[in-house]
Amino acid sequence: MENMIKCLNEFLSDLNVFYRKVQNYHWNIIGKDFFVIHEKLEEYYDKINEQIDEIAEHILILGNEPLGTMKDYLANTCIEEAKNEKIKDCDVFTNIIKDLEKLLQKVTKIKEEADNQKQYATSSLMDEYINDYSKKLWMLKQMRQ
Repeated sequence: MENMIKCLNEFLSDLNVFYRKVQNYHWNIIGKDFFVIHEKLEEYYDKINEQIDEIAEHILILGNEPLGTMKDYLANTCIEEAKNEKIKDCDVFTNIIKDLEKLLQKVTKIKEEADNQKQYATSSLMDEYINDYSKKLWMLKQMRQ
């Protein structure tokens, strides 16, 4: 169980840094599709915020403590922060795709660990994330063609 909690806290860290990154992009996006992308990024970071709360509460349900500081998140994430600068839509989506692929790998690993430990609530929760990230990746990749 200890390894699964570690992975859940890493995922929580990834989500928190990803949230800040997507919100940063929302503020700094430039280009001809500004209005559409600005709105879509807000939709994304609102959803990520819900996921942050869900994962933190799940860690608590399992009788453990979720990480809660930016220092902890930055020390435990695989997501790179965004820079404080204007960014074009093609770069935003390239970076989001890369990060969603990392998140998909993380939740798949957590699901496998949860199944091995017969932690079916955690496994079921990860199924939701696998479906969500897979669909977002498909949609974003279709847009880039």
